[in-house]
Order: sequence, then structure tokens, then C-alpha cells
Amino acid sequence: VTVQAQILELLAELQREMGMSVVMITHNLNLVAQYANRAAVMYAGRIIEEGNATRLLEDPKHPY
Repeated sequence: VTVQAQILELLAELQREMGMSVVMITHNLNLVAQYANRAAVMYAGRIIEEGNATRLLEDPKHPY
């Protein structure tokens, strides 16, 4: 198990137990698909799209 996987599992556990939010900044869309409920997409330093993570990955509205 990678260190990354251990850290992500710890964050997910803390989120469940404490009801907290986690802000994750990543280019890794697999992580977004696996861990995020909501997501925002940035382009040229601005948020251009945000909402349900699954919808953003399956049906993006911006051609980024």
C-alpha cells in the first residue's frame, strides 16, 4: 500500500468519524472519481465549473 493510499484512507476515515470536509487539490481525475462528492474545475486561475463530481467527470460543460 502506498503512502498516498494510506493518507487518503486516513482522511476518508477522519471525514466519516468527524463529519468534516476535505479540500483536495489534484490533477488526478481517478482520485476525484474515487473520493469526491463535489468538485470544482479551474482553468487559467478561475473556477469555470463546479458541482457533482461524477457529473463533472462524465459530462463536462467546458472544453478544458
